[in-house]
Amino acid sequence: KDVQKEREPHVYLSKEEVKEKIQSYNSSVTDKLKMTLNANGIYTGFIKVQMELCRPVTVQSSQSRGRCAHSNNKAAFYLPDGCVNTLHISSTNTVREVIEALLRKFFVADNPAKFALYKRCHKEDQVYTCKLSDREHPLYLRLVAGPRAEMLSFVLREHETGEVMWEAFSIPELQNFLRILDKEENDQLQILKNRYAAYRGKLEEALRGVLKPG
Repeated sequence: KDVQKEREPHVYLSKEEVKEKIQSYNSSVTDKLKMTLNANGIYTGFIKVQMELCRPVTVQSSQSRGRCAHSNNKAAFYLPDGCVNTLHISSTNTVREVIEALLRKFFVADNPAKFALYKRCHKEDQVYTCKLSDREHPLYLRLVAGPRAEMLSFVLREHETGEVMWEAFSIPELQNFLRILDKEENDQLQILKNRYAAYRGKLEEALRGVLKPG
């Protein structure tokens, strides 16, 4: 079940609380992906992100793999559905930086603004998927939730159609959208004109029948 964008204020932990949380986290880790606390209070660790992209992404053709359609020096590439990528990040990295790092790892040339990072968690026997804001820190969320994926996992998706960030598209792409809209508008106008012309014709035919001398 998808819910709205994460907007809840977060109470960040003190240095001592972070230290205790990391110790507890590392004692529960089963895949050796532990967190490390630095002297300056910043900690590093790993997060896993599942890729759930419905549309192809643009990659450099020299790096493209699998099913792709070449166009100049780039290719439209379909990332494997459900593939999981592991990133090593710090507690200061934001959602936007995580998205950028994921795209770099897959050699994706698309604008990061086209994508969103979601968190998925279980609550009361239901699975909730919630879009994270750019200001969120994924490693902090991972630390608070603990290492278990069923408690919290991360998912990369495209933005929903209704919330497209048009500034993420190039000028040629936007011009092409306008041409498509113009064509659709003209097609719809022609359909309406034909419909009213047919209606007018029937009315005129009926009037001729009524006014015909008899």
